[in-house]
Amino acid sequence: MDTAFLITAFVTLFVIIDPIGMTPLFVAMTQGMGTSKRRAIALRACITAALILIIFASFGEAVLGFIGISMPAFRIAGGILLFLTALDMLFERRSKRRKTQADEAEEEDDSDDPSIFPLAIPLIGGPGSITTVILLAGQKPGLEGLAWVIGVMLCVVSMVFILFLTAGMLERVMGRTGINVITRLLGMLLAALAVQFVLDGLRGFGLAA
Repeated sequence: MDTAFLITAFVTLFVIIDPIGMTPLFVAMTQGMGTSKRRAIALRACITAALILIIFASFGEAVLGFIGISMPAFRIAGGILLFLTALDMLFERRSKRRKTQADEAEEEDDSDDPSIFPLAIPLIGGPGSITTVILLAGQKPGLEGLAWVIGVMLCVVSMVFILFLTAGMLERVMGRTGINVITRLLGMLLAALAVQFVLDGLRGFGLAA
């Protein structure tokens, strides 16, 4: 077992999926609902997102090979995408965009079930998390590496589910200021991990030591 890889995978997925940052949005989108309905929505959203990420972790690299994209090139592109996500987190653009996506979903759909859209897609299983699972699976080829990536991803999605269940209490305890501070700290960490992805890609081309 590669402990360093597992820690990197967990931290990267945790930062990208951002369970803490999504919790206030879940509260807003399920405002006034009963506990059982909130639980059902949270479960449906997490299961759907997990299935999407499992599919991309399992077959993402094969699809890239089919269309002629090398893994080092995808690592560089993925690192740039993750770095842009980090900038969004640092300057609060990410939470504003997620709020806009949630508002648009409410305008387009009069139903009160946001589990598939926008919770599962694109908030949990969005471009950032899809890119991340493909990159991580590419770092550890083979069934064992894939199993570790899927296991770590399921761990993070389970944390999303747990936080969704305690959303109201967490919001009261941390407050908006506490959530903003944590989001910025996670953004700094993600920026460093994104740079590492780019360096790994350059190394794959023989352009970095």
